[in-house]
Amino acid sequence: MKHLLAVIMKIDWQYTGTSPQKVKTFLKGEGVSRRLLATLKYRGGRLLVNDNEQWAIDFIQQNDKVSIVLPAEKNKNELKKSFVPIDIAFEDRDFLILNKPAHVASIPSFLHPEDTLINRVAGYYDNRHLEEFVPHIATRLDRDTSGLVLFAKHRFAHALLDQQLQNHQINKFYTAFVEGKLTDDHGLIDEPIQRDPESFIKRQVGHGEGSQVASTEYWLERSTQDASQYRIQLHTGRTHQIRVHFASTGHPLVGDTLYGGHVDMPMERQALHCSEIEFYQPFTHRMVNVQSPIALDMQKFINKNK
Repeated sequence: MKHLLAVIMKIDWQYTGTSPQKVKTFLKGEGVSRRLLATLKYRGGRLLVNDNEQWAIDFIQQNDKVSIVLPAEKNKNELKKSFVPIDIAFEDRDFLILNKPAHVASIPSFLHPEDTLINRVAGYYDNRHLEEFVPHIATRLDRDTSGLVLFAKHRFAHALLDQQLQNHQINKFYTAFVEGKLTDDHGLIDEPIQRDPESFIKRQVGHGEGSQVASTEYWLERSTQDASQYRIQLHTGRTHQIRVHFASTGHPLVGDTLYGGHVDMPMERQALHCSEIEFYQPFTHRMVNVQSPIALDMQKFINKNK
């Protein structure tokens, strides 16, 4: 694969407006925050118009080229590097999408402090001699959920992804195996989710204090006597959302013992896989759609339950 990242990244735009405009006004429209402008000014970045240094308050004219040069990033939190290989589903200059295996945490925690997915990305950067770049994880999966996870390669790309997430513009689809079969082949589970007051980990459907709006859409793909396969789209992104919503219908995910799944189902984890991510690439102005086949253990479950 061709390596597209440079040590310091330069991002260009062309101003097509017909009236003079301040540089900072133009850049704000392109998603450049005041914080990023301050970083450019005080931490080694550059602000250019037609490849010449300019101030943010200077004016630009039609057809001027406006550029920012991002400074190298530093690992403030001493993120440890893991050199376990990663499975790359997509990569360009700004973004990275990985296939996360089950039983690997997305980010470090007290129970899983080192060999997480983000640690592996840090090791991947190190192998490419890009130690000054810091992984920015944009989407996460539970430790025992497999599938696609989206990373930004620099702080500006991460900020633009966050805007898309807040505006529900990143589409994520999952494949899940569910005990039994829901009444409707297509439907929307629209129930708020809150913490389970008796658990540090679990969530539950509820309307109590701190509950959050949650919406999960599903489509039946196949069904057997004991279990069904669904394609699922999240319209919100709550902790354990799919697991909680399906458990609330009386049909927990296969293997999900935390939410009532039966131990006699032959899966050693919840049968859940992030199978598709679609987002807007703001630097190339195109949609990116990446798909992932289900994990091997889920495929084996299908083969045994045809």
